[in-house]
Amino acid sequence: MTRWAESGRAGQGREYAARFAALAASGADMHGEATRCVAVQPPPARVLDAGCGTGRVAIRLAELGYEVTGVDIDASMLAEASAAAPHLTWLQGDLAEFAGGGSFDLVLAAGNVIPLVAPGTEQAVVANLAAQLAPAGGLLAGFGLEPACLPIPEAPVSLVAYDVMCSAAGLELADRWSTWDGQPYTGGGYAVSLHRARP
Repeated sequence: MTRWAESGRAGQGREYAARFAALAASGADMHGEATRCVAVQPPPARVLDAGCGTGRVAIRLAELGYEVTGVDIDASMLAEASAAAPHLTWLQGDLAEFAGGGSFDLVLAAGNVIPLVAPGTEQAVVANLAAQLAPAGGLLAGFGLEPACLPIPEAPVSLVAYDVMCSAAGLELADRWSTWDGQPYTGGGYAVSLHRARP
């Protein structure tokens, strides 16, 4: 069972979609992740949104000219994504096992995806996401490093551990920020990391 399911949030796609709609209506910037994608891999490009949830980021990326595929384990989230953008490709699957074809220019894992996978599968997830990349592709992931930045009462993945996982998958750190808007990482409870294949 994923930590996402253990947290009690699985099956709440409609609630999540409504929450983000309310945030957007309030004037909040809902596109920080997409903006960072543009900075590291401008369109046109193929993007896999891993742990896509209700499709908020994937839909924005498609609007910006990307060819986007979304994958998530939570059927309720995918139902919302598919209803909002039926023309996009949405797949249900475990990130440790699904086969995406290995030709994406960018794999995005936003929204605390890495800490919320099933305990013990983190390395398999990172390896599988790396396997979805085209030769010059990148893995862009943002997640909390302390409970205050996570929807669970623990921080199961440190940056050191994550970098080791990426290295084992043939990736090396290319850049790291503290926020999706590109502030340099100098420590703190949240990090956004870009890893690319070792030359």
